[in-house]
Amino acid sequence: MLELKDITAGYDPRDPVVRGAHLTLRPGESLGLLGPSGCGKSTLARVAALLHRPDHGSVVVDGRTVTGFRHRAPRSLRTAIGVVFQQPRLSADPRLTLLDLVAEPLRATGRRTGAREKATALAGRVGLGDDLLARRPHEVSDGQLQRACLARALVLSPRWLVCDEMTAMLDASTTAALVAVVEEYRAGTGAGLLAVGHDPVLLARWCDRTAHWDELAR
Repeated sequence: MLELKDITAGYDPRDPVVRGAHLTLRPGESLGLLGPSGCGKSTLARVAALLHRPDHGSVVVDGRTVTGFRHRAPRSLRTAIGVVFQQPRLSADPRLTLLDLVAEPLRATGRRTGAREKATALAGRVGLGDDLLARRPHEVSDGQLQRACLARALVLSPRWLVCDEMTAMLDASTTAALVAVVEEYRAGTGAGLLAVGHDPVLLARWCDRTAHWDELAR
């Protein structure tokens, strides 16, 4: 399971944006986290993805209590979680081609053999044609770049996915396509999904259950 226990977090310890939050995600489950913009959902998602150290509380991944975050987290835990952020242009290196962007986690973890072939195949699964793979972020649309970011999140075959407002900047057809890719991946791997958003209709259709932000603290 992926468990967040009594999490308090923020960017100023004197004024945290998350206070006493509890969240449990089981393997194979899709959980929506619903709340208004600015309430702290993204901060909690970053804690779940091991990208932000909480001021208080604990994160447990597959029975292991996390003691380090970001680069201090054990590689086995970092690679178990794939993350897709709301704004692809802020999470993509502008110097990389889309193919290199997808393959980046493979190379970063020393899995260079076959990296290009795996990245190309995964890019095809998310709807990126070969003609786009040599382009850089400024040469493609937000939807195309978000497809590449989703492929990057899946390339290490994570057991857990955190999608933080993944579709907020996309049109309806691209949203449907990316959700379908995530669900195909989950059906084939049994991965758990934490989908963060402010659209109750989308989360209700996508997820097994939805946690409302004001119900997390108890």
